[in-house]
Amino acid sequence: MGMFSYTTLLAILTIFISTSAVRSCPPSDRAALLAFKAALHEPYLGIFNSWAGTDCCHNWYGVSCDVESKRVADINLRGESEDPIFQKAGRSGYMNGSISPSICKLKRLSSLTIADWKGISGPIPACITSLPFLRILDLIGNRISGKIPEDIGRLHRLAVLNIADNLLRSRIPRSLTNLSGLMHLDLRNNRIWGSLPRDFGRLRMLSRALLSRNYIGGTIPDSISKIYRLADLDLSLNRLSGEIPASLGKMAVLATLNLDANKLSGEIPYSLFNSAVGNLNLSKNSFHGYLPDVFGPRSYFMVLDLSYNNFWGPIPKSLSQASFIGHLDLSHNRLCGRIPEGPPFDHLEASSFAYNACLCGKPLGACRGTAQWSVI
Repeated sequence: MGMFSYTTLLAILTIFISTSAVRSCPPSDRAALLAFKAALHEPYLGIFNSWAGTDCCHNWYGVSCDVESKRVADINLRGESEDPIFQKAGRSGYMNGSISPSICKLKRLSSLTIADWKGISGPIPACITSLPFLRILDLIGNRISGKIPEDIGRLHRLAVLNIADNLLRSRIPRSLTNLSGLMHLDLRNNRIWGSLPRDFGRLRMLSRALLSRNYIGGTIPDSISKIYRLADLDLSLNRLSGEIPASLGKMAVLATLNLDANKLSGEIPYSLFNSAVGNLNLSKNSFHGYLPDVFGPRSYFMVLDLSYNNFWGPIPKSLSQASFIGHLDLSHNRLCGRIPEGPPFDHLEASSFAYNACLCGKPLGACRGTAQWSVI
């Protein structure tokens, strides 16, 4: 009986120890996390105080593990959050330091979010492209510099790439277009230069492409129109030149197109005025010519901004046939003639028509005689 009890107890202890080991993260993952932590300094919130003990899968702030393998799968550290730790401190987060290459030892990592800490600097570790399961890379709102890793196209599972609001000085790597599953691309407010890849249209799953406030030059690739799911394209505040590809007006779900503050020229494709685009900002470019009189019931604009260009001639009367126009800005052009009556013109302010050659009528001053226009 005594021997039986001892054997039974030994078996139970063995099972318990084995189970405990399975529930704990591997020592290698724990070591990688601690090395990652050592390269960062967070002075106000104490978010790393919970990174203690042997099991990094249990109550380590911002760390989650895969249920089956118990390997670290997610790191989610946001400097702007509704988490109680931020509410208690009454402030957003601040962290400096750099992202340690030790993060690349977490081979089962699926998402890496180190966002809005304002002070994290240094480069994106080049080895990040060796993480085969990475689906989310979100480093927005820091001071990260250097280049986008050239072989980022190796991350075949990547669905979200958000490195906006940093100090990256880089071309867009050619390999980026190998990310066939990418759905969200945000490179805003960096120092990205060079041209957009001509084969940008290979990103067939992309729904948002946000690249404003950079130094991107060259022309807009026609291949973008092949991205069927693309709903939001923001290329504003860059150095793009040439014409808008007419094919953009034929995209089925493109709802927002911001191309303002570039060096684009030529005429605007007629197709854009009767497309799915409901937010169209083409201001502060060098477009010229007549505004086409092609608006109709399919024209629905929350925003239509054509200001600061070189359009001449009259305002198209067909604008009154649009199903809806919320905000219209035609200021700072060379338009001339009588402003049409009725909607949407009856709810617009004078600022929508200011600084043109010779526009008249409500909400500007009354027309005197026959309003004339000139292309001079």
